[in-house]
Amino acid sequence: MDDAPAVGGTASDGVTTTPFVHVPAGGGSTVWLNGDVYSVKIGQEGSSGNLGLLEASVPPGGGPPMHNHTYEDEAFYIVEGELEIYIGDQTVIGRSGDFVFIPRNTMHGFRNKGLHTARQLLIFTPGGFERFFLETGRPAVPGVAVPHFQPSDNEHAIEVGRRYGSFQAQADSVG
Repeated sequence: MDDAPAVGGTASDGVTTTPFVHVPAGGGSTVWLNGDVYSVKIGQEGSSGNLGLLEASVPPGGGPPMHNHTYEDEAFYIVEGELEIYIGDQTVIGRSGDFVFIPRNTMHGFRNKGLHTARQLLIFTPGGFERFFLETGRPAVPGVAVPHFQPSDNEHAIEVGRRYGSFQAQADSVG
């Protein structure tokens, strides 16, 4: 779903001209993955490679398997709700307004163990990993319930993840 595409232009400080991007609320390419909804707000192409930013809606029970990123650092900013965030062998409870930074090569994951959908921003530096979501996820359809996680879809996610330097833990230990 890409109802409100990014609007670009240039900003100038009198010396240099730099492209900018504005993505209106509800905009960005949106996919279903692992029972969650992910909207890409900006990626590698729109940020000169500097970052990827996704908005995630994570229903109760949602969240990815434990995994890492060999090329990117990842950060979470919890907008609404509560998530259990697993970082190596530690667990952090992320609540609205909390920020969590996860350095590259660190096994991590999250799970919504609450009753209500949680929303968070996923920040990847540098950009590029947003393509994993677009390649692996299915285009979201307005007015249709998010499909539950199907273990049979995981093999495809593992394959695509490897191409982007992300590897799942041998056994999914996410709660």
